[in-house]
Amino acid sequence: MPRGVKIKTAEPLPGQLIAGLIYSDLITLEQILRELETCFGGIGLVSESKPFSWTSYYKKEMGEGLVRTFLSFEGLVSQDFLVEAKYQAMDLEEKWKEGGGRRVNIDPGILTAERLVLATTKNFTHRIYLSRGIFADLTLVYARGGFSPLSWTYPDYREDWSLEFWNSVRRMYMDLVRKMKKTVSGGGMDA
Repeated sequence: MPRGVKIKTAEPLPGQLIAGLIYSDLITLEQILRELETCFGGIGLVSESKPFSWTSYYKKEMGEGLVRTFLSFEGLVSQDFLVEAKYQAMDLEEKWKEGGGRRVNIDPGILTAERLVLATTKNFTHRIYLSRGIFADLTLVYARGGFSPLSWTYPDYREDWSLEFWNSVRRMYMDLVRKMKKTVSGGGMDA
C-alpha cells in the first residue's frame, strides 16, 4: 500500500461480558457471584446449574461433584476488554485456591450478535492470540436464528440447555444495543 494512504477503521460494537463457571462444593455460587459482581458489575442472566460431567479434566485439581453454571453481566463492554477480564478472573481463581488447587474455574467471554468468544491461556490451531498470553476461542456462531457449535466447541457449550441460555443472553444483548441509539451499517445485527 502506498505511503500516506489512510485506511478507515471503526471500533466494533461493544459486547456482552459473560462467564462460564465450574466450581466445587467448597464454595457456593452465591460467593462466586458476589465477587464477580464486585469485579465486573451487575449480574444479568444466570443459567441453571448442572453437574459437570463432560470431562474429567478438572477432577484431579478440583475434586468430585463439580458444577457448571453460565452467566452474563449487565451492560456492555469494549470487545478488547476480554484480555483484562481473563486476568481478573485468574486473580479470583487464585484467591480461592485451597491446597494448591482451584475451587472455581472462571472462563470469561464476549458475546456479540455474531459469536461467543471465550478467553483462554492455551494455544491451539483455532485460537487467535490477543495479547499478554491470552487467546480468543471462537466457541459459538450465530446463524439461522440461533447459536451453533463448531467442531472444536466444548461439549457443555453444545448442549441444548446451554444454547438456549446463550440465545437468551443474545436477545438481552440485542436490546441493549438497540438502546444505544447508534446507527449500525452493514449486516450482522439481525435479530
